[in-house]
Amino acid sequence: MGWETVLYSVLAGVVTAPLLIKLFYPHFYTDARFILKTLPIVKLEKNIKNNVSVISRFIQQAAARPDRTFLRFQEETYTYRQMDRWSNRVGNFFHSRGLGAGETFAIFMLNEPAYLAVFLGLSKLGMTTAMLNHNLRSKSLLHCFNVSGAKNLVVGKDEVLRSAILEILPELQQQGVTVWVMGDQVQENGLLPLVDEIEAASNAPIPEELRSSIRMTDIIAYIYTSGTTGLPKAAKVSYGRMVYASMFLVLCGVTEDDVVYTALPLYHSAALCIGLAGAIETGCTWVLRQKFSASRFWDDCRKYNVTVVQYIGELLRYLCAQPKRADDKDNQVWAAVGNGLRPEIWAEFQERFNVKDIMEFYAATEGNVGFVNVLQKFGAVGYASPLMRKLRPCNFVKYDVATGEPIRDENGWCIETKPGENGLVIAPITKKTFFDGYAGKKALSDKKVLRDVFKKGDGYFNSGDVLFMDTEYFVYFVDRLGDTFRWKGENVATTEVSQVLSEHEPIQEANVYGVKIPGYDGRAGMASIIVRPDRSLDLTALYEHVTQYLPSYAVPRFLRLGQAIDVTGTFKQKKVDAVEEGFDPQQVSDPLYLMDGSGKTYRPLDLDLYQRIIKGEVTVN
Repeated sequence: MGWETVLYSVLAGVVTAPLLIKLFYPHFYTDARFILKTLPIVKLEKNIKNNVSVISRFIQQAAARPDRTFLRFQEETYTYRQMDRWSNRVGNFFHSRGLGAGETFAIFMLNEPAYLAVFLGLSKLGMTTAMLNHNLRSKSLLHCFNVSGAKNLVVGKDEVLRSAILEILPELQQQGVTVWVMGDQVQENGLLPLVDEIEAASNAPIPEELRSSIRMTDIIAYIYTSGTTGLPKAAKVSYGRMVYASMFLVLCGVTEDDVVYTALPLYHSAALCIGLAGAIETGCTWVLRQKFSASRFWDDCRKYNVTVVQYIGELLRYLCAQPKRADDKDNQVWAAVGNGLRPEIWAEFQERFNVKDIMEFYAATEGNVGFVNVLQKFGAVGYASPLMRKLRPCNFVKYDVATGEPIRDENGWCIETKPGENGLVIAPITKKTFFDGYAGKKALSDKKVLRDVFKKGDGYFNSGDVLFMDTEYFVYFVDRLGDTFRWKGENVATTEVSQVLSEHEPIQEANVYGVKIPGYDGRAGMASIIVRPDRSLDLTALYEHVTQYLPSYAVPRFLRLGQAIDVTGTFKQKKVDAVEEGFDPQQVSDPLYLMDGSGKTYRPLDLDLYQRIIKGEVTVN
């Protein structure tokens, strides 16, 4: 064979290869791009195999870059060395009190540097921390503490938090719980001051053998999620799961030279597992704000030279709702990372504030399935080609809109959807795609597991979320199913809200669900209420009741006063029709009401008010 023949053969191959690839493997190039973008995962997965936790990585980073800025909070700055030593003092103090690996310690604090010192210090002892939502009050707060099994609780210095704990203190003391307060004065009712104790403790490194028994399957934290049943559940976050979460910022291209800004609460997995753990993994500087402020957001970004911001969908919408300023584009932010962003806000945000990359993702705290939009597809949460689903298994199955349950064929197996259809997202439970479950009764975790899905004996995590996969295998979030909806960045459990409403004496029964409002992310809470025949409903008293016993985001924004609530043959409340009717007086004959925060009551909702809400002339807070 002459060289001319060889040359022509090579040229023919070069010419025909793209055509053959397009014909037989049309998404080859997209798969290749995705794999190249996600190569950092391979390196970081070694941390899991080698039992290198986020805590181990923090200690390594503190040794490698001790004088580099780790945290900025208001006017305070902490280097890696300073935070390492502060957390050592926390750990050494509680170790001197006999606490150690295998025990649980609850944290009830606002965002502040001390929160990180406590979390890191307790984790260095191998302890599990329960991240209590600082919006919770009364029975919900007590419930969340109890399911964690903790016998120690640290409370932030904020007076509102202290008051919330004093309300449930008798029950805590009956259980033998020790309550510590981030203050330097002796507190009332047996609350123990903590600041002076920590200051006096040794900052020497905590011996590694104190956490040597910890494995990737052990639990580093409980993060509370509403789930689909009743009161908030304590989702188990294993060391391995937090390592996986720490990879997200790496996948987004964040490096040690970046400054990441987080205005989300630390009890939320986005702030703790992606923000804090991601900052530790990349070695960057982390800017933490106590509470999100739309008016101060960009001033903060300029002040701290922020390059990457974290968000949830509503957060970016609030920023776009701010009055336009001449310096809107005057920032160094190149990426926004988060989830829940609507397409119309996506484009507006990038254009107005000159942010190059939007790194949207999909995941759940307790879930074993997730997507990351590393390919920057507009509106998508990720990519799930057949090859990708082989490497990281998940499935999209048909579901019953009324029940939220998967539809099964004549043989009892779940039915997969095709590209171009909405599907309920599920994922097989394996050693690699594990489901840690919830603290407490095993039944809580079992309810999230589907059995005999595609073959006898298999088990799949039921996300409860509907996603859409297009014909190019890009994935888009559609909606949540079941008894949970999302409002103001928080999951709201309808059973919990119904329970609080039913505890108000005039109410006989309540059916709670989420309704969509044009221009708003998530769903606003609405309650269909049946009043006892021998009682009358005082709307001001009802407002006082729900705002006292529910977190602000869970308080129903709309009321519907009816005569009966539809139920199924098994006496389960029907929600589908009520959700579709929403708060439209033209669809609902029952009296409707809108929450009035300024008047601290509920006011009648007529057609005129409804239309003003739809037009955006009246805000639903």
